[in-house]
Amino acid sequence: MDPIAQFKENQKKAWSTFAPTEFYTCRPAARLAVFARIGSGQRVLDVGCGTGVVSLAAARMGARVTGLDLTPELLVRARENAAIAGSDIEWQEGDAEALPFADGSFDVVVSQFGHMFAPRPDVATREMLRVLRPGGTIAFATWPPELWTGLVFKLVGRYMPPPPEGVSPPVQWGDVNLVRERLGAGVADITFDRGVMASPYLSSRHVRIFMEQNVGPVMKVVQILADEPDKLAQFRLELDDLSTVYFEPTENILRQDYLLTRATKA
Repeated sequence: MDPIAQFKENQKKAWSTFAPTEFYTCRPAARLAVFARIGSGQRVLDVGCGTGVVSLAAARMGARVTGLDLTPELLVRARENAAIAGSDIEWQEGDAEALPFADGSFDVVVSQFGHMFAPRPDVATREMLRVLRPGGTIAFATWPPELWTGLVFKLVGRYMPPPPEGVSPPVQWGDVNLVRERLGAGVADITFDRGVMASPYLSSRHVRIFMEQNVGPVMKVVQILADEPDKLAQFRLELDDLSTVYFEPTENILRQDYLLTRATKA
């Protein structure tokens, strides 16, 4: 298996335990659906849909929604969530770098913290714009590199083996200048905004323990360092210290700021 394909297989496994985070991401999902200006009857593709939080928000707005994700375990949860909500959504396992849809199939393409993990941004961008009709809307939420989530990925990267050549850090999608460059001449009317995901926790250590149990990259670091207790203790200390900066004890929340991007396909 070539390195990129193996990288994707590793990602698929890493995110298989991510479902519990939907309790934090469901509110930003509704914000993204509104930001994307989704309307009744529109054909919407949710790339990296995870447990379906954005797809469900779009369906409530009357859209005809397809949710696509690389990880089958998350799609199982998405189907359960849709059944509970009584929403008719098409779910499909697939790769953001090889979308299984014809050119111009959708009026809106959205992604919440999803497409940013595709290893090659140029390929994912090209695919998302390809399946979007001319004049359609692309909108996504991403993590800025200089804030909590971006800094966590940077910390994790120091303890992980380097990715294959050609793989870009996902938090680069949180840099407005790089977003403009990647979307390029394929879009017009780029609009940026900010949002805050306020996740309830009891302490900064509670944040870290939750991540060790549910967030693939952090779980992987703990696994890698299992036989190196000093390094593992250092990683945990650094993660606790970082979370303390963004933990608001008077409200028992972790503040996670994110970037919203919206543009029109040229």
